[in-house]
Amino acid sequence: MFVVHAAHFHCNDWYRNPPDDTSHSPGSFWKWPHFPGTVHDPDGGIPEEVYNELVRYAKYASGAYQVLCPRPMGNTLVTQFTDVITATQGFIARDDTRNELVVSFRGSREIASAIIDTSLVLSTLRGPGLPKNTDAHVHTGFLYAFRSVGERVLNVLCEQFEKFPEYDVAVSGHSLGVRRIVPFRDTTYVIVLEQGAIACIAALSIRNSFPDATLRLFTFGQPRTGDHSFAELVETVIGMNNVFRGVHSFDGVPTMIPTRLGYRHHATEYWQFTEPPAPRHVRRCVGGEDPEGSASIPSTGINLPHMVYFEQPIAVRSHRLYLTSVVSG
Repeated sequence: MFVVHAAHFHCNDWYRNPPDDTSHSPGSFWKWPHFPGTVHDPDGGIPEEVYNELVRYAKYASGAYQVLCPRPMGNTLVTQFTDVITATQGFIARDDTRNELVVSFRGSREIASAIIDTSLVLSTLRGPGLPKNTDAHVHTGFLYAFRSVGERVLNVLCEQFEKFPEYDVAVSGHSLGVRRIVPFRDTTYVIVLEQGAIACIAALSIRNSFPDATLRLFTFGQPRTGDHSFAELVETVIGMNNVFRGVHSFDGVPTMIPTRLGYRHHATEYWQFTEPPAPRHVRRCVGGEDPEGSASIPSTGINLPHMVYFEQPIAVRSHRLYLTSVVSG
């Protein structure tokens, strides 16, 4: 897998040389924001093994953006999937050392996704493999994008489980979108197509279709995806301890879709609240909308923290093009 190193990520010195917040008192001035009111996370951060898993699946999410990734993380590439209408893409890899199947989604660089980005209306959760007896609703565009690849993903996993019935499943996804100005009443929102959201819907489908398989979900920069019922469904079917929703400091995408439109986040959020990336700088939040988590930070849309997750630059070139267009246009 081709990995873009931070040294090649020439945004500016603001990211490349972050100070260690532990060398400063809570009230002192320094370059990186430190959102909790103490130098250390109140809960002492997260275990190193959990942090390492976040790093690992951030690499998978990064790999989904590479033009060529014949052996994701050195493992077997089972298949790649693409829908030309929704531009939803990703791959399924098999790790025979960890006995695991990994489904990774990537965001779209295509203009076609802009059509989906306008669909802020919540739709009834219906699609391949999804639970039928539920009143959950999700973002119409995210659901449409999942439907475009969901059947293929389930079919390939079914084939793999026939050969490797004891394997676990991990689903990962990060976001990249096309800017789209969406008027809603007297307010204008900038909405992007988020593959973290599609990964979430896909994980729910996979867990419901293969109830005997152990499944974990890792998303990075995922926006609010559905309503309160959907959030509860994710927490119940997948399990809060199996959901790792990563948020990087003041990344504006997770809170870009406001709660006043009926949307709610699901648990469990892992908020890296300051730099540098380290287990002690990540907080395991409580519930889906923890007031002491990233929900406490006003959204600034797609920004620099959205481009890097747990030490992994993700789709850097495309995000730089996006940021350039925002600044110049």
